Amino acid sequence: MKAVHFGAGNIGRGFIGHMLSASEYEICFVARNKKQISQLQQRQEYPITLANPEQDTTIVSNVTAINITEHERVAEEIAAADIITTAVGVSALKDIANPIAEGIKLRLMQNKTAPLHIIACENAIAGSTRLKKKVYALLDEEIREQADTCISFPNAAVDRIVPVQNHSDPLQVTVEPFYEWVIHRPALLPGFHEIKGVHYVDSLEPYIERKMFTVNTGHCCAAYLGYLEGFKTIRQVMKDPSLRAKVRHVMEETGALLMEKHGFDSQKHDKYMNAILERFANPNLTDKVSRVGRSPLRKLSPNDRLVRPVMQASEAGIETPHLISAMAAVLMFRDERDPEAVKMQNMISEKGVSGFISDHMDIPANHIVHQKLLASYETLQASVRSEVLSN
Repeated sequence: MKAVHFGAGNIGRGFIGHMLSASEYEICFVARNKKQISQLQQRQEYPITLANPEQDTTIVSNVTAINITEHERVAEEIAAADIITTAVGVSALKDIANPIAEGIKLRLMQNKTAPLHIIACENAIAGSTRLKKKVYALLDEEIREQADTCISFPNAAVDRIVPVQNHSDPLQVTVEPFYEWVIHRPALLPGFHEIKGVHYVDSLEPYIERKMFTVNTGHCCAAYLGYLEGFKTIRQVMKDPSLRAKVRHVMEETGALLMEKHGFDSQKHDKYMNAILERFANPNLTDKVSRVGRSPLRKLSPNDRLVRPVMQASEAGIETPHLISAMAAVLMFRDERDPEAVKMQNMISEKGVSGFISDHMDIPANHIVHQKLLASYETLQASVRSEVLSN
């Protein structure tokens, strides 16, 4: 069986590629990094190491790669594939829509009717649906109708911490032992070959929101709260009892929402939160605050890990003082190496914090969450100024 995976980064190699290979797929990575592409073509394998005390290492085999600029070859690979996956980042889905569309055209021109599943393994709700809209916008109506008979875009939720890292081997990647890949079963076409280790569910939203509101929300809150204290890594943040408690309180607030909305068992969710906190504190994994905190504009968008749960909790009558306080810390994030952080601070300077909350976060000025967030930001600003003056 053949898999085409867009993105040969750490997640692509250390998570999706590993699982596809374990299920006996031959994998063709579509990437941009010429060094990685050359290495994958020559070696046709690479090592992944678990961030555990034993540093267990596995070899991922049956792999190769091509450059995304090789349009005809990419289309040919897609035409011959059984599955297509992505791990490029939500903002880059638009960049891979055209090569996927061209591959679909070629596939249908060759009268191939075997099922093809295209799964966006991104940190986003309905990532595959987003990708489908971008791909279908490039196809005419007749081709779209043909595609609907044999091509599906199942949504998925993915979870594995893979920090930025440097190895002497350009293909080696270190990953945490934990992983979770959940796929929406009703979207699968007859003949789909199940991937070992994937959890197939009839309703995906509870799993996506559990992951997003617990892992993603907790992780980024740890980064922004740690940033204000001058910490450089998430592990340092989690070793601070006060900050660890704050992150736990945020997760308890989002947990209350998840239990109310999806009926999660309180004891099981408590164990889930504890496991997440231990993952953040993994002594064998060094994850930088700057990496986890990067792209604050995306993280503060209306449908992402901060605004979405705080607004849903407000509607449900659930108080979220710790989440709101952490969101105030996001508004104070400054990293000159992060274009989004720079842009966010420029927007705040131009519009004021209240204007930013209204315009970018889409929280009206008369909404209680807006008022509480503004008050929390002003309190935090005063606290930081006071600390600077005292020093």
